[in-house]
Amino acid sequence: MTFSLIDGIVVILYLTGIALFGVFMGGKQRSAHDYFISDRAIPWWAVTATIVATETSALTFLSLPGVAYAGSLVFLQLAMGYVIGRIAVAAFLIPRYFEGELSTAYAVIERRFSPALRRTASAVFMGTRLFADGVRLYTTAIPLALIMEGFGLFPGADIFEVYLIAMAVLTVLTLLYVYFGGIRAVIWTDVVQWGIYIFGAVVSLSVLSSLLPGGLFEQLSSLADAGKLRVVELLPAAGWESFFKEPYTLAGGLIGGAVLSMASHGTDQLIVQRVLTAGSPRPARRAMVLSGVVVFVQFGLFLLIGAMLTQYLGDARYTANEVFAVFILRELPPGITGLIVAGILAAAMSTLSSSISALSSSSMLDFVIPLRGTPLSGERALKWSRVLALFWSIILLLVALLFIRTPQTVVELALSIASYTYGGLLGLFILTLLPRRFSSRAAAIGFIAGIVGNGAVILFTPLAWTWYTISGCILTLVAAFITDHLFRGTSGRAQSA
Repeated sequence: MTFSLIDGIVVILYLTGIALFGVFMGGKQRSAHDYFISDRAIPWWAVTATIVATETSALTFLSLPGVAYAGSLVFLQLAMGYVIGRIAVAAFLIPRYFEGELSTAYAVIERRFSPALRRTASAVFMGTRLFADGVRLYTTAIPLALIMEGFGLFPGADIFEVYLIAMAVLTVLTLLYVYFGGIRAVIWTDVVQWGIYIFGAVVSLSVLSSLLPGGLFEQLSSLADAGKLRVVELLPAAGWESFFKEPYTLAGGLIGGAVLSMASHGTDQLIVQRVLTAGSPRPARRAMVLSGVVVFVQFGLFLLIGAMLTQYLGDARYTANEVFAVFILRELPPGITGLIVAGILAAAMSTLSSSISALSSSSMLDFVIPLRGTPLSGERALKWSRVLALFWSIILLLVALLFIRTPQTVVELALSIASYTYGGLLGLFILTLLPRRFSSRAAAIGFIAGIVGNGAVILFTPLAWTWYTISGCILTLVAAFITDHLFRGTSGRAQSA
């Protein structure tokens, strides 16, 4: 363990500094709308950075290198699909979000169908976000837990208690600037934290390359010969019969990644909340498309680190989730270790703060305000919003405890959880875009059928997780079409009689 006093000082200064910076940049909020959306338009480049930082949690920093460590770079096929999906979101969905005064993504559902369906979609989002970001919060605690164990900070604590303490520290510090600074604090801290963790990744790659024999090009050549740099995989090794069972094929990556990105960036309040802060469609579209390009390059960087770790660690017995954290804490020199750990925390806190803000905004704007009999004053609504931020912080912490010591690669676990419901949400939003006017009943039945049916697909078929969003979307659309056709036919016959 090379985590020294100077590393600890770097991490403490970062945690303290970013919390204070967020409170300062957030300024004073005047209403719930200002708290969640910002009354002042955010520059498009900052919106780009906050989108990327929001989706880049500690999962990307720690677990994505593990994917390449255990395999190759085929995960990049998914990132290619991400770019395609964001272009579709920019073209079709973003203009809808700037029609009228929308506060959450699910207001589109209410305007087209009904308030009840809006609340149903919002509730599904909140459930999905809780579990997906619970995984992300747990992942963040891995290096902190290793540090605490290595230094014997809590000698009588078991692994559960160590992780609880690590996650609680991160949650409290993140909540501090979300509570007082609102969405502006979240976005501007995201901009800083994105720069920090990218710098940390570049430093990690540089140090790792310097520790290996030969130059970088010789190392890349050796990895290529071993098949570790393979990006495109047309068919699974087992052939066509495993086409839908293997997640990382070219078709699975491009199609699955595109549809997943359309759902995550077009229907998830976590991202839509950031898009709305751009103020108008043009800068929002620019930020959306550019974020896909940045994520592709970023994924390549983290995957390359994982591939090179196979050369450095050889046959060392570490899990895919632990390999990069172990390298950082045990192999890097003092000072650099603290910098990289700060980068991990930056990635984690940006996602955690975004999740707290998105969950609070959905519960406040989709449930509390619409269901309340009398309107709330600006000051009282702001107080409610902050109470909800505190509530969701506690719930996220509790959910994260469920994933301690999960055997699955956590980046895939989080994406699998999100993909379960994303298909139904995407199908519901597609129904709002179609020229045919579906009834609220048909849309609701289609949505429920998509969620329930996709659960059956996941439980009883060997379908790979990259296809989950597609299957859920298809089930939603088919069920909605059938329901709408049946009830329209019944209505027509009743009128003829």
